[in-house]
Amino acid sequence: MKKVIFLLLAVGIIKLCVALDAVSQFPIRLPSIPNPGQQSQRPSTPDRSEEKPAQPRTPEVNADSPSIVKDSIQIRARTLGGYNAKFWTWVPDIEFSVNGPIESGSQLYVEFNLPGSGLWLKFDCQTDPKAPGFSHKTECGGHRVPDDKGSTYAGTVSFSIKMRNELLGSDITLFNGKMKVGKVRSNEAGPNAANLFVYYVDHDWNLPIAYLFYEGDYQYEEGRPERWAKPKFNIAFWTRGDTSLNARPHLFFGGKEIGKAFYNGSEVSVPSCSTPEVRNGVSKGTVPEGQYVWQRWKCTFYNVIPWNRSSGSNETLFGRMYLFSENPGTYEMKIMADGRLIRTLKFDVDKEGRLVDNGIATVNKLGSDRMIVPVQVLGDQDGPWDRNAWKTDAFYGNPLTGFTEP
Repeated sequence: MKKVIFLLLAVGIIKLCVALDAVSQFPIRLPSIPNPGQQSQRPSTPDRSEEKPAQPRTPEVNADSPSIVKDSIQIRARTLGGYNAKFWTWVPDIEFSVNGPIESGSQLYVEFNLPGSGLWLKFDCQTDPKAPGFSHKTECGGHRVPDDKGSTYAGTVSFSIKMRNELLGSDITLFNGKMKVGKVRSNEAGPNAANLFVYYVDHDWNLPIAYLFYEGDYQYEEGRPERWAKPKFNIAFWTRGDTSLNARPHLFFGGKEIGKAFYNGSEVSVPSCSTPEVRNGVSKGTVPEGQYVWQRWKCTFYNVIPWNRSSGSNETLFGRMYLFSENPGTYEMKIMADGRLIRTLKFDVDKEGRLVDNGIATVNKLGSDRMIVPVQVLGDQDGPWDRNAWKTDAFYGNPLTGFTEP
């Protein structure tokens, strides 16, 4: 009798384990509810810089060989020297991403050249093997470069991003570029202050360039349909000046603002641009202060989404979500900051909710899943800047084909 009881108990445990395993295959998602009467804050996303799947926009980006994500290249000048120094120097600090494949044994490195002097600096960048469809982000130079390698040169500096592989006997160039380096008086005082300059890389070319892109739900792994069942809609744009930008994007369709939600008379889930995703500035204080800083702001919409292919409803506690897939056509975005209009841009979506590619990112092989859109810069909150820089300096000396400032 005891054997029969133990046998029945064992069978019951096995059935329970099988049932639990089956349930685990279906993820349970709880809806997020904004705090009534307050603005929703943009949720923080985990850092997947080393393992973020690359999503090349076009077949022109060859999936069989590594390629640079052009909008990921960011170069800053690190000023070297202390108060007692007779003069200050600088070295470059660079970060960028590479779309795989990156074969085992590969080594990324960068070379910088000064006019009339040839090769100035050459240094390796941390490199990891990557499969096709994935990207690798790296940063090198800056504080890793010995101080005695610093230069006082200000002007055009050329550079190359390369990758060698001694296992394969290869050494290839992934990107050639050039940057404009300027210098400005430091905010130091004293007998040596007149010769102390702070160095910077000029990024005025970024200001007329904005990006539109969708982001999947990182709660799900790449390849799972749930990841892109209900994506987020984002814009990224640049400003000049060291400021905490209190900006809000407003989206219009057919002349009417869309994507608004209210609770008890107060607007909720407001798209905001509170944190820069890129900051290119100086490493020491300058006179004037805060003028030599360029920042790229990412704004996420919560009540406007491309489509909803999930099992969830489009209805929320604060009304129905706005879907691009239900409203194809031309949209206009206006960005306000401190009560003033600072940016405007236009774009189109198709009947499936996809961004209609204007061809700029495609033709110029951007290497990322973002779409480039011209943005009109309004007002004077950016201070003085070169409105023609994009014509020659965009993407570090690789100006955009088909781009026209609005």
